[in-house]
Amino acid sequence: MNVVEIRGPGMDRIAQATRPEVRPLPGQVLLRMKSASLNFKDIMMAKGVIPLQYPRIPLSDGVGVVAEVGEGVTRVKVGDRVCPIFFLDWIAGPYDPKTYTVDLGGAVDGVLRESMTISAQSIVKVPAYLSDEEAATLPCAGVTAWSALTTHCSVHPGQTVLIEGTGGVSIFALQFARLMGAETIVLSSSDEKLERARALGAHHIVNYQQSPQWGERVLQLTGGRGADVVVEVGGANTFDQAITALAAGGHICQVGLLGGLDARMPVMTFMRKAAHVHGIAVGSRENFEGLMRALELHRVEPVIDRRFAFDDAARAFEHLGSQSHFGKVTIQIG
Repeated sequence: MNVVEIRGPGMDRIAQATRPEVRPLPGQVLLRMKSASLNFKDIMMAKGVIPLQYPRIPLSDGVGVVAEVGEGVTRVKVGDRVCPIFFLDWIAGPYDPKTYTVDLGGAVDGVLRESMTISAQSIVKVPAYLSDEEAATLPCAGVTAWSALTTHCSVHPGQTVLIEGTGGVSIFALQFARLMGAETIVLSSSDEKLERARALGAHHIVNYQQSPQWGERVLQLTGGRGADVVVEVGGANTFDQAITALAAGGHICQVGLLGGLDARMPVMTFMRKAAHVHGIAVGSRENFEGLMRALELHRVEPVIDRRFAFDDAARAFEHLGSQSHFGKVTIQIG
């Protein structure tokens, strides 16, 4: 089978290769992969910011068709369309640090290949209305946004959700927050992207280059109350403003590290607001299945920024790394 590998740190170390196809053992299934999508963590891995054992097949997000089932498999059958889950051992229940060691495309080879063998316990069926590339956007970005707004914060109608950026997780968070009846505020440095966010249902838009103290701007937009939930993707560069923007008793869902790894916390403001901070580690298979049920019911359509061919996988990495995207970047496999 053809695969794409990261062969060392650096974006120029992404290349195609061939590997033998592995038949499924008892409890496993063989998937013919159809589509995959990228997340910012894949850029960090390709650049060597997140260390890997090389060579590594990248990407956690993909969809495939069950081509063969091993002995004892009953959860799926040949012909089913499924997505692998991000943490292969996290089936249900609260987060366990042990699951963090078995992430697809990081600790183990990912989905950017023509076929893969995986435990039948580590896959989720895909709603029929989703295209292959739409389904491929969900395992990390979709589940992360869903977990942030349901498992950790339980957003309900009338609350305000502040969403930083317009990448994959952020756009899903906008769509899901709207689904839950929340008022939404979206931040970006691009007026064009902000208008696209408004078209998707954002109630308020803020250009953070024009309003560098955007925490105060959010307070103005909410009549001084602040946002009940902040979907925080910037990390070190944005954390202090996120706390400024937060309502009393509000929740910061830390889902990204775009602006750096070590944030400065304004402790007094944090204490006065009785704020909560949640580190979002994607989610379990149970979270993913809940998301799939919601998508099936409400027919939410994932937003695709650009599509790349399998032979152009390296260019897909470069495009996502430029941070010019709006929504998800996908790679067609089969």
